[in-house]
Amino acid sequence: MVKAVAGDQVVVESSHLAAHRREGQIVEVPDPNGAPPYRVHWTDTDTDTLFFPGPDAHIVHSGERR
Repeated sequence: MVKAVAGDQVVVESSHLAAHRREGQIVEVPDPNGAPPYRVHWTDTDTDTLFFPGPDAHIVHSGERR
């Protein structure tokens, strides 16, 4: 099960050659246990959306980034 907190990063890898990798910062996690969906601020579009991670997404926890 995916778990996250506000401040973590979400990365969505592309499965298509023409598409690009998306990255965003999780700004809100409504579930107290850290389960999806998450409100994410996407760096490529400078917008916030409600996001349900799929198999092409992974979470980078804030303590794991360099």
